Amino acid sequence: MGVKIIELDDRNFDEQIKSSEVPVLVDFWAEWCGPCKMIAPILEEIAQEREGEIVIGKVNVDESLQVARRFEIMSIPTLMLFRDGEPVKRVIGAMPKRALLRELEPALNA
Repeated sequence: MGVKIIELDDRNFDEQIKSSEVPVLVDFWAEWCGPCKMIAPILEEIAQEREGEIVIGKVNVDESLQVARRFEIMSIPTLMLFRDGEPVKRVIGAMPKRALLRELEPALNA
């Protein structure tokens, strides 16, 4: 492991997203969510393989209600890609790594 996935919450979300020089993929999740647990190792792999190109952040929707409401998170896991502090892509649900990267690639390379 060794690659740090940043924990985001109502207090630090805006600062972390806006200060990042690379795109930030935010995983909106909860402890009780089975599909969230399935996608967690995939996100760790992406964080490791794409270190320096993308940052992975996690928002626990049970603990950070303001951020979850602001981005209208209705289903989890929801992954949102932020570029220059703005949301550019939303992916809902767990999926295999290859499918997730295929979904994100156009927004990552924009």
